[in-house]
Amino acid sequence: MKRIVIFTVLFISVLSLAAQNDLNVMPPLDPAYRTGKLDNGLTYYIRHNTEPAGRASYYIIQNAGAILENDNQNGLAHFLEHMAFNGTTRFPDKAILNKLARHGVAFGTNINAYTSWDETVYNLSDVPVDKPGLVDTCLTILADWSDYITLKEEEIDLERGVIIEEWRTRQNANSRMTKKLFPVMFEGSKYAVRDIIGDTLILKTFSYDTLRSFYHDWYRTDLQAIAVVGDINVDEVETAIKKIFSSIPAVENPKPRINVTVPPQKGTRYVLATDPEAPGTSVNLFIMDEKPDNRQRDLAYMRDMYITDIMNSMMGKRISELLQKGTPPFIAASVSYGGFIPRNYNVLSVAAQARDNEEAKAFEAVLIEMERARRHGFTQGELERAKSTLLVNYESAWKQKDKISNDTYAEDIQSNFLTSEPLPSIDFEFDFFKKILPQITLDDVNTKFSSTVRDDNRIILISGPEGVNHLSKDEALALVSKVGKADIKPYDDVTGATELINETLPGSAAIKSVALPQFSAVEWTLANGAKVVFRNADYEKDNVTVTGYSFGGSSVFADSLIPSISVFPAVIAMYGAGEFDNVALQKMLAGKKASVTLGLQETMQSVSGTSTPGDFETMMQLLYLRFAKPNFNREAYDAIIGRYIAMVTAMQKDPNKMMSDSLTLNITGYSPRTFVMTPESMKKIRFEDVNYIYRNAFDDASSFTFFIVGNIDEAMARSMSEKYIGSLPSIRAGESWSDRGVRQPEGKVIKEIPIPLTTPKATVVMSHTARTKYRPENNLAMEVLKGILDLVYTEKVREDEGGTYGVTVSASTQLRPVSKSVLLVAFECDPVRASELKAIIYNELNEIAKNGPSQVNLDKAVSNMLKKREEALPHNNYWAGTIRNYYVTGINSDDPRNFAEILNEMTTDDIRKIVGKYLKKADLLEIVFVPEKK
Repeated sequence: MKRIVIFTVLFISVLSLAAQNDLNVMPPLDPAYRTGKLDNGLTYYIRHNTEPAGRASYYIIQNAGAILENDNQNGLAHFLEHMAFNGTTRFPDKAILNKLARHGVAFGTNINAYTSWDETVYNLSDVPVDKPGLVDTCLTILADWSDYITLKEEEIDLERGVIIEEWRTRQNANSRMTKKLFPVMFEGSKYAVRDIIGDTLILKTFSYDTLRSFYHDWYRTDLQAIAVVGDINVDEVETAIKKIFSSIPAVENPKPRINVTVPPQKGTRYVLATDPEAPGTSVNLFIMDEKPDNRQRDLAYMRDMYITDIMNSMMGKRISELLQKGTPPFIAASVSYGGFIPRNYNVLSVAAQARDNEEAKAFEAVLIEMERARRHGFTQGELERAKSTLLVNYESAWKQKDKISNDTYAEDIQSNFLTSEPLPSIDFEFDFFKKILPQITLDDVNTKFSSTVRDDNRIILISGPEGVNHLSKDEALALVSKVGKADIKPYDDVTGATELINETLPGSAAIKSVALPQFSAVEWTLANGAKVVFRNADYEKDNVTVTGYSFGGSSVFADSLIPSISVFPAVIAMYGAGEFDNVALQKMLAGKKASVTLGLQETMQSVSGTSTPGDFETMMQLLYLRFAKPNFNREAYDAIIGRYIAMVTAMQKDPNKMMSDSLTLNITGYSPRTFVMTPESMKKIRFEDVNYIYRNAFDDASSFTFFIVGNIDEAMARSMSEKYIGSLPSIRAGESWSDRGVRQPEGKVIKEIPIPLTTPKATVVMSHTARTKYRPENNLAMEVLKGILDLVYTEKVREDEGGTYGVTVSASTQLRPVSKSVLLVAFECDPVRASELKAIIYNELNEIAKNGPSQVNLDKAVSNMLKKREEALPHNNYWAGTIRNYYVTGINSDDPRNFAEILNEMTTDDIRKIVGKYLKKADLLEIVFVPEKK
């Protein structure tokens, strides 16, 4: 109690100082955190939290990364991260993964890690807390990662292959072009010569002791923090941390942990980075801060963060406007200020994606927008809209403060430990934000932006495909100079009406009401034929969703309209609604959290919206306008289609697009309804066709069922439904879908397709598809099979063989247009090993079909599914999805008979029978993309 009183006094005192503009005080640490430091130097943070209930997340944060490597250790910080999962003193071999998997804690999802230049972070997330001894087990795992990774020589050698395959997977045009930028951008520092994945020669040949040396030097208690956040007893966890971690010895005579700085460079440097696989051309100007931001992380620092957020928001809106008008000068662009790779450095990043042979046009246009803001500043209207948007976002987060996840808190802890970022309570920050926001003036923001635009320590980066005339350094500098001298007018902030709907809507009453006790919901039938299902759900207090569907979808439209259908959702999202184009609409919605989008799938058309309870009516107004008052905006259409054509043209040499297009065509049997975007095929997309599809798909409310789920009362939901959904047009024509016969080829089809590649790599895709009955037992069996195969292929293909960075397994079922199941397996590897690894994939699958999976793997897969369901159950989205799925499929997946009871009774023999039967009748498409012979 005394602690709370002290905090309250400090809280009031700090805010009083802030009100007097004395911002040079530190924000108080959120008292919900228990922090401390052991005698060996290890720091700990503990926090009780119940999102999700019954779970806890455990992190070990290492203030050590690739920047600390010696030249002969390039890549070993990341290598060491991998080795942490390959055995520790108390958890030999794969015992960590096996121990946690039995409790539904999955590798890659709940168990993971990452290595950066400056830190390495490990996490065990959303671990159940009700399993005896599991809290201590997780803390012991973190302790072993701290000082007791075994680094067995045979395990190191096995992991070399995995890391090489990770390197291979990450080798693409962007990564290769980035490697050409960093030596210039970070000239004079180790950032110029270090990357995370490292040098492949070193990875293949480093001595075991070289890795052990890095581990000893840098994984040490004075550079480590433990974070535990979850539904735990804070006192008990603190006691356990002291007991488990205090025995770890501090390293004697530790090497100094120096924060590497980047020396500023005079003038403007230039980098041209080309690659034969580049998916497009981009032009960039980076203006780097000359030194790290080592300011005190005080209230003034927090205020400055808000100014930066406002500034970036306003620049983003200006760029967005340009992209929706006429023929935009670039495909995409941005101007933003923020953090960068070296710790505590910031950079103003000015970027534009250019059309072929239009680099100068794109670069000049984005430079003009930067210069316009620097020279003339922003407008008061822009500032007020940006403030309103930021305020509503903070307010929404504050209202749902009890729904902040364990991992979000852990990320905040990480920032506090590594870079001293503030760690106040959300109550304190929201109160401070509300007080300081009105004091942020237009001059504050304009001054901040102007200070980021400088003539020194700049880098111009031109990146794109080979064989193209790119801007030279002299040409790029000439454009910078030209824009600096140009006559640039201030931004014209055009605003219009203040109401979304100015007409009186007729509405229609609910003429029938049916209770749905199984969902604690109610269904209304409105006089215009539309159905509305409502469920109050207040787990997320500041959230309401509306979804809806009607059968039909793309299946009711002719083959000739498929090109226009392929871009339909993206195009109509840019149309605006009612009398407002999208630019005006977004200005109207500033300060509100409400959105509605329309979609078109194969057998249905859909609507999806979200809002806060306070903006529920705005969301319903948007729904009405999207349906009843579409804004067929030719200028917006031309702008987005022009950008699409430019992007597709630029991607013709992108191997990923080549493989994606080829796979799509093959998996659909080269159906005439399969559309692949090329510069030539894009000509088949027509403005009139998009609008025809829009009018026909959303012209009949009587065919739609809408679902409203969220924190509003029933009377409000009914009233707004009657007013807005009840006013939608209704022709009572009825809707149905058609089976257009799009199928994977029958039988067994095996193809090898050459692709031009810079880095030799094989991409293997195997697709099994078979007609199956759509029922809970089959659907869940496919999900269980996916979980089992994830485990098996990780062990057999990745770990035992070192053959790939990972095998992707996807298992899905569908009801329409035909009831079927699809099992898709894909991986990348060295081309010479493709056949060998394919054989393992098939062998393991056939072994399950013949003898069933191991009981251990079945238990792990089922535990993970039950755990994820338990975590999802309270959430609003769970109920929205469950109720909608019931209407679409007739299956109530919330019923234990359709989920938990099936899983708990499932046996290895059940899986054997289902998989065996499935594989016997499944069509198989196997495609191996291999490097084209030069």
